[in-house]
Amino acid sequence: MLSATRPFLAHPFDDDKLKEECGIFGVIGLSDASNFVALGLHALQHRGQEAGGIVTYEPETGFHSERRFGYVRDNFTSAAIMKLLPGDLGIGHVRYSTAGSKGAAQIRDVQPFFGEFAIGGCAIAHNGNLTNAARLRKDLIERGAIFQSSSDSECIIHLMARSMQKTQAERLKDALRLVEGAFSVIAMTRTKLMGVRDALGVRPLVLGRLGEGWVLASETCALDIIGAEFIREIEPGEMVVIENGVVESTRPFAPANARSCIFEQVYFSRPDSIVGGRSVYETRRQIGVELAREAPIDADLVCPVPDSGTPAAIGYAAESGIPFGLGITRNQYMGRTFIEPSEQIRNMGVRLKLNVNRALIRGKRVILVDDSVVRGTTSRKIKDMILDAGAAEVHFRIASPPTAWPCFYGVDTPERSKLLAATMSEEEMREWIGVNSLKFITLDGLYRAAGEAKGRDAANPRFCDACFSGQYPIAPADKLDEGFVMTAAR
Repeated sequence: MLSATRPFLAHPFDDDKLKEECGIFGVIGLSDASNFVALGLHALQHRGQEAGGIVTYEPETGFHSERRFGYVRDNFTSAAIMKLLPGDLGIGHVRYSTAGSKGAAQIRDVQPFFGEFAIGGCAIAHNGNLTNAARLRKDLIERGAIFQSSSDSECIIHLMARSMQKTQAERLKDALRLVEGAFSVIAMTRTKLMGVRDALGVRPLVLGRLGEGWVLASETCALDIIGAEFIREIEPGEMVVIENGVVESTRPFAPANARSCIFEQVYFSRPDSIVGGRSVYETRRQIGVELAREAPIDADLVCPVPDSGTPAAIGYAAESGIPFGLGITRNQYMGRTFIEPSEQIRNMGVRLKLNVNRALIRGKRVILVDDSVVRGTTSRKIKDMILDAGAAEVHFRIASPPTAWPCFYGVDTPERSKLLAATMSEEEMREWIGVNSLKFITLDGLYRAAGEAKGRDAANPRFCDACFSGQYPIAPADKLDEGFVMTAAR
């Protein structure tokens, strides 16, 4: 088991994908709440594999907190650990660091965060990224705040401490009115479970019910694992407070046009989740259909890059009439915690986690369907593997437009100079990767796949697509202070 003080070793070959954000989960009114939270976090593990934490409340013994590096299954399954988390109210968080220290992992950066105020304790778990966190942090420190972590989320606790409101719910509203950026927040006091989404609804949050208890979660798949009924999504700009079995809803923020993250549909959410009222699997399958219409090619086999490329590859094959085949197999047991890589092992690259089905690939013109191209290094290695297996041709079809801009709303993207699409044209990328053809779905095609029949409305786009368009719906204040130059916001 990974201890709370041992650094978590990320997989050395996972640096060519956009990193997961975070996953949050909370329950109220369920005995042994920590067990339900652990199950919910297990279902959300794809959103963050670096670390996880759970906070619960039990009236006789108060608040209890356990935070660990590594997978939920390695840390929150033993009876001994779960006994440390009593109560029928609890929240949890799985993390991939999108803000804070990028050096050695620190347990103090692992959420949920907890604050003891004059009116009682409060714990929070945050999915997203605050774009004015550096400004807030500087101001708070100058006014006497003492930070324990490098996370932007801790700003919320300090802002709550400075609020003069009489209840924790009102203090949370005060704090969130001062922050900018993307946030879905789950918070808990001694008697309440609270959930909030920012005014644009960039990050997801859903409400469920299990018996007499209530559940808040990043995705519907986390409701499914505990048998909870999906009630509805928390709406952009909405705050719900659950106490004594009653759900109260308020609107703390000024109205705004919703702009949920479109990459939830492409990659981040699990395919068995419902996001924005739409099946993620169906959207990804439809992306493949649109790709086949926009970028047809004469070939013998449609092959997904596992696992995120699979639904789009199924759609591409069905629309094009070209046979679908599992030409690449993923080692499902490798995970992200791996041996310290020697140079010899590092040179093996993606072969440690992906292997080609040579009997299927040999002699064929292969269409590889992947979810995205970030740096392009993994695409080159996969192409080499396919050619080494005897493929006659290799064609890439990408289920998202070129990723040319960094995300500042909770996705850990490289700086712009390291994004392949920021420095190369599509043809230059094709030559650099070394494939026979390379085509990305258009932004209009992606919107059509997500249910917008007319494509993207440039004047009022439904989604946040800044990583593709460079049009940021929320000005990234801290990055602008650092000299970042963005296109005009829409």
